[in-house]
Amino acid sequence: MLDSEFSLSEARVLFEIGSTERCTATMLIDRLRLDAGYLSRMLKRFAKLDLVHREQSGEDGRLYYLCLSENGKRTLADLNRRSDEQIRLMMEPLAEQARHRVTTHMTAIERILSGDDPQFPPEVRIRNELRPGDVGSLIHLHGWLYAEECGYNHAFEAYVCQTFVDFFRQYSPDKDRFWFAESEEGMIGAIAIAGLSESDAQLRWFILRPEYRGAGYGKRLFQEALRYCREKGFRRVVLATTDDQRTAIAMYTKAGFTKIGEHANEAWGVRHREETYELLL
Repeated sequence: MLDSEFSLSEARVLFEIGSTERCTATMLIDRLRLDAGYLSRMLKRFAKLDLVHREQSGEDGRLYYLCLSENGKRTLADLNRRSDEQIRLMMEPLAEQARHRVTTHMTAIERILSGDDPQFPPEVRIRNELRPGDVGSLIHLHGWLYAEECGYNHAFEAYVCQTFVDFFRQYSPDKDRFWFAESEEGMIGAIAIAGLSESDAQLRWFILRPEYRGAGYGKRLFQEALRYCREKGFRRVVLATTDDQRTAIAMYTKAGFTKIGEHANEAWGVRHREETYELLL
């Protein structure tokens, strides 16, 4: 590995010993899924090369910890340096945008493969700035997610497109506000407030990818939108949803929204009821 005298497995064992406090052979076998005999032969070789030594536990005389010697620390540092140089040579020819894509996707892979390991929580940022491409991403998110979860067809995506066409005919940053939630995977959620008049506002395009639900991101978006309405002095907030959005409706009613109207809708390939709610501030 890396033009050194060590195999990949040997380099990994050296790394684990060097970075793990109170490292034992049993820990290495479990963590790296190594054969006990293979690890034993590897450790004997390391001992001959003066890379690793054993230290007896002060709490349990039967237990020995594996530690890097000074020579082992220098050897591991050299392997890390060679690895960094190899990565540098791979990344150097890439444009800055390509480097960013590589690192963000590797972070996503690491998080996904780690499962629910809290060591790799999804990093989510929320911003207000409206940038080119945001509306297209939000339309795509609505079309994909509502098709997956509710069975809506292409007519729904066309409807969402039309709502943005109508909205931007009278868009004003003084009364209208977006909140976009982003991770290394791109846009993962959003919410918006459209000022209808000096007293009335509409909550719109509230959405969150399913894998990010339950972590408080939707609640944060919702609270930011209502806080904005109060700061702007709106006295009434309205929203339209459908009866299949039970989780969102529960959030709305808990915040004080009440249903003021409903009607049947079959335009999107699924029979459901559209519902209108209002909140008096």
